Amino acid sequence: MVKGLVTVFPTSIRPRMRKINWDGLEEIRVRIGWPVELIYGNHNEWLGNYDSMIDRQCLDEMLNYITGYSIYAMDEEIKQGYITFSGGHRIGITGHATYEALRDTREHRITNIIDIGGLNIRIAHERKGCAEKIVPHLRKENSIYNTLFFAAPGVGKTTYLRDTIRILSETYKISVIDERSEIAACVNGKAQNDLGKRTDVLDACPKEIGMKMVLRTMSPDIIAVDEIGKEEEFVLLEQMRCSGVKILGTIHAGDIEELLRNPMIRDGVRTGAIERFVELIRLDNGQRKYRVFDGQGNLLWGK
Repeated sequence: MVKGLVTVFPTSIRPRMRKINWDGLEEIRVRIGWPVELIYGNHNEWLGNYDSMIDRQCLDEMLNYITGYSIYAMDEEIKQGYITFSGGHRIGITGHATYEALRDTREHRITNIIDIGGLNIRIAHERKGCAEKIVPHLRKENSIYNTLFFAAPGVGKTTYLRDTIRILSETYKISVIDERSEIAACVNGKAQNDLGKRTDVLDACPKEIGMKMVLRTMSPDIIAVDEIGKEEEFVLLEQMRCSGVKILGTIHAGDIEELLRNPMIRDGVRTGAIERFVELIRLDNGQRKYRVFDGQGNLLWGK
């Protein structure tokens, strides 16, 4: 599945892309005026040198392959700064952002990203078994604790969330709200990643809509979501708690102290909508370690 990404590259580069080391590859960065950069857990490499620089023609060719020659059909994703590719790989986009002011507020909304000049292909990895040692610390009698995985961007929160879902689906009915199509990587309604036999996926649906929808229609024991951050999403966590549904999710934070400074997190802990935190840390050698905290930030397991 990962090597299938070769097909998004210009035909002139594909022979070299087929020869690269895909093991441990985390990101592929493509920028106009520079060679392709390959980023591994503990080092980076360049595909060629200054005679192999990406130009506008190369980048436009990639965009055609990525979007199926219909970049306008991807407008909504591009406004969010990314495109989700088959297999769950997320392709971040940089360029010239256009925006508009939201009526009666001081906020703005991105309307498009044009003159695209850079792509960051974040490789989706399915690592079955990576959460085996974490899951026992999330169980609570006949249920689980409401849990958030946290780390800096790119450390692997979604990977560990995905495996936790797979393991818990042996026992519980789980509904996944896969807003960015990264958890399940659905194609034609079928999850490309293994989320277990009792997991149902609502793909490409905003969390604030999807969580309420599956609560009404799917009678889940657990609802799983990726990248919680909006105020309305934290409000929904409390609603789910009051409905007897447990939550698994991810959130960005550098460490437990930073996380607990978030007022919405503190409110969630106070009400019981959030009961456990799992911290993921990338080591210098590219490996991961993890620690489990209670809602007050007390270390329960790990170093």
